[in-house]
Amino acid sequence: MSWLSNYVLPKIRAAVGRKEVPDNLWHKCPACEQMLFHRDLAANFHVCRNCGHHLRLGAVPRLDLLFDEGLWTRIELPKTPVDPLRFRDRMRYADRLRENQATHGPGSDAVVVAHGKIGGHPAVVAAFEFAFMGGSMGVAAGEALLTAARLAVLQEAALIAVPASGGARMQEGVLSLIQMPRTILAADMVKEAGLPYIVLLTDPTTGGVSASFAMVGDITLAEPGAVVGFAGVRVIEETIREKLPPGFQRAEYLYEHGMIDQVVPRAELRATLARVIGLLREPTAPAARENPDMTEAS
Repeated sequence: MSWLSNYVLPKIRAAVGRKEVPDNLWHKCPACEQMLFHRDLAANFHVCRNCGHHLRLGAVPRLDLLFDEGLWTRIELPKTPVDPLRFRDRMRYADRLRENQATHGPGSDAVVVAHGKIGGHPAVVAAFEFAFMGGSMGVAAGEALLTAARLAVLQEAALIAVPASGGARMQEGVLSLIQMPRTILAADMVKEAGLPYIVLLTDPTTGGVSASFAMVGDITLAEPGAVVGFAGVRVIEETIREKLPPGFQRAEYLYEHGMIDQVVPRAELRATLARVIGLLREPTAPAARENPDMTEAS
């Protein structure tokens, strides 16, 4: 096969003058293994048309999806120390960061913060990028969420957190664990200002992220099939020596047990968020529109 692909196919392409086909035109659905053409997948919000599985979505496409007409402004985040513990596993942590930043942009990290409007309401969104070191939460992520909270208070806007993370970043040790209470402070800052704090759980939301800001929203939404939990299923089963029920730690299971307010398909997220923000910001507006005399009487 290597002889065919390395020698014969290039000769044939050169003879017929055809351009090489990019490798990323087709994607296999992780659930049903159906092959999906990239344009069809993008047109359907990266949801499999065959089985409805919600594929993971990057931070930038997520922002395009949530904000009105896909219009948003990215916020420059504070600079944070690079490799404060001089950590090294299979490679130096500083080199690992540079490797990921080469793909996602200089100075980037696991969280992108942007502001714009959702349903006409001002909103600030902090979206995690799982492709950046598994969306792990380090000092930069903590600073990003605090910056998003301060911006939301300044603009009197709703704050929407969209976690997609494996948890705290081990290369930053205890410094990454400190971000758990810091992100709670960010959420409290928004709540004390009387502004909505909404969390949209996506696949996966685990570890220290699920044990901090991801579970303290005024309203908690989730995408279908998202894995949400602290430890993995295998670890829990080995610890308690029992078999967990089917669908454990999936969004639908958490919804049935009261930990999530609503499971929302990706195509309906913007409309749902707009409705929720409107209800939280102007709870009497619908009633006033239906009964104008009520406003005069008051």
